[in-house]
Amino acid sequence: MYAVIVEGGGQRKVESGEIMLIDLIDEGKATKGQKISFDKVLMLGGGTIKVGQPLVAGASVTAEVIEPLVKGEKVFIQKWRRRKGHDKKTGHRQTYTQVKVTGING
Repeated sequence: MYAVIVEGGGQRKVESGEIMLIDLIDEGKATKGQKISFDKVLMLGGGTIKVGQPLVAGASVTAEVIEPLVKGEKVFIQKWRRRKGHDKKTGHRQTYTQVKVTGING
């Protein structure tokens, strides 16, 4: 069974047992084993498909925190102006919370 949820301003397809990175929870102060519930479920799939209008009534996805603070890969930003002798390079690493989907209800 799978579900399409709204998370972090986007839509994500999740399955039971999947490990994923989501936006930081509680500024990285979440505890390992903490339960999280995603209530904005757009679609449930599997044997029969339920599509919400816009959300599926009574459906939720539960997850458990594996690691409260995980850094993503480094992204480099380079600015350059031709013929001006100007170039600038900076980097950014986004922080995430790693969770494991434990159940899909609905």
